[in-house]
Amino acid sequence: MKYRQLGDTELSISEVSFGTWAIGGSWGLSNDDEAIKGLHLAMEAGVNFFDTADVYGSGHAEELLAKATRGKEDDIYIATKFCRAGDIYDAKTYSEETVREYCEASLRRLNRERIDLYQIHCPPLAILKDGHVFEVLDKLKAEGKIRHYGVSVETVEEGLFALSKPGVKALQVIYNLFRQKPAETLFPQAQAAGVGILVRLPLASGLLTGKFTETSTFAADDHRNFNADGAQFNVGETFAGLPFTKGVELARELAWIAEGRGNMAQASMRWILDNPNITCVIPGFKNERQVADNLGTAQAPSFSEEEMARLQTFYEDRVRDYIRGPY
Repeated sequence: MKYRQLGDTELSISEVSFGTWAIGGSWGLSNDDEAIKGLHLAMEAGVNFFDTADVYGSGHAEELLAKATRGKEDDIYIATKFCRAGDIYDAKTYSEETVREYCEASLRRLNRERIDLYQIHCPPLAILKDGHVFEVLDKLKAEGKIRHYGVSVETVEEGLFALSKPGVKALQVIYNLFRQKPAETLFPQAQAAGVGILVRLPLASGLLTGKFTETSTFAADDHRNFNADGAQFNVGETFAGLPFTKGVELARELAWIAEGRGNMAQASMRWILDNPNITCVIPGFKNERQVADNLGTAQAPSFSEEEMARLQTFYEDRVRDYIRGPY
C-alpha cells in the first residue's frame, strides 16, 4: 500500500481507502459479519483511512467501524460527516448547538474521543457562504473534538468556495471516468491551497465495473433503484448522473482499459490515482471479495499519456452531454 499526505495536514493516508455507505444502508442487502471481515482485510492490507457519515444506516456504519477498529484508534483514521440528518437548507441545522449534538453522537457511535476528519455533508452553497458553520467547526477543533474538518461537495463552485476557508483541509468530490470536470480547475487550486482531495463514487455506482447490462435491476432499498433519476437526492450521487442504460452503453465502450490492469474497476481507480492532486479513492464494499478486488488497484499499471488523452476525448465527446444534476 502507498500513502499520500492529506493536503498540508500531518495525516498520511492510504491511497486506496474505503467508504462505508454500502455497509450502512441504501445499497441493497448487506451483512454485518461480512462487512466486519471486509474492514479487517482492508486494515491488514495497510488501509488506514475510512469514510463514513452519521446517516449511513442511521449511524450503523459508524458503529461497525467502532467495532472493527477497536484498539487501533491511534493507527486508523476515520472521517465522518454531518448535517443530512436534518434539513440541509435550514440554518438551524448548522447552529453550534445542533452541530455539537451531531458531533457528540458520532463520537459515541465511533467510541472515540476525537474525529480525525469531520465533514459537512453536501450542504447548499448558501450555507457555505453564510460561514457560521465554519466558526462552529473551529471551536470543535480548538476543543479537541475534531482533528481537522472538510466539506463534501456536489459542485465545482461549492468546492472552490470552500477553498476560501482556511480551516478546510479536505474536499470530498465525485470524480471518475464519467465525471471529469473537477480536474479542470478545482483540483489544481486545492493542491495550491494545501487541501486534500477524497474521491467518492470512483466506480460511478458500479457502472465502471463493467458488470451491468441494460436489464440489470436493483433492490427497492438500493439508491441505484430509488434515486436513479434523482428522486431522493442529487442524481449525480447515482451512476455519476448518467441515465442507467446510457451508462451501461458507455461502460462497454471503456472495456479496453482493463487490459493489463486486472479488471475495469481497478483500471478505473488507477486512472483516478494517476492524477497527482488526488489524496485517495474511497470505493464502497460489502464483503471481503469486494475489498480484495478494490485493493488490486494499488498494483494496476498507470495509464500512458496517449491513453489519458484518449479517455479525456471520450469524456468530452461521448459522456459530458449526458450528465444530469448539479456538477
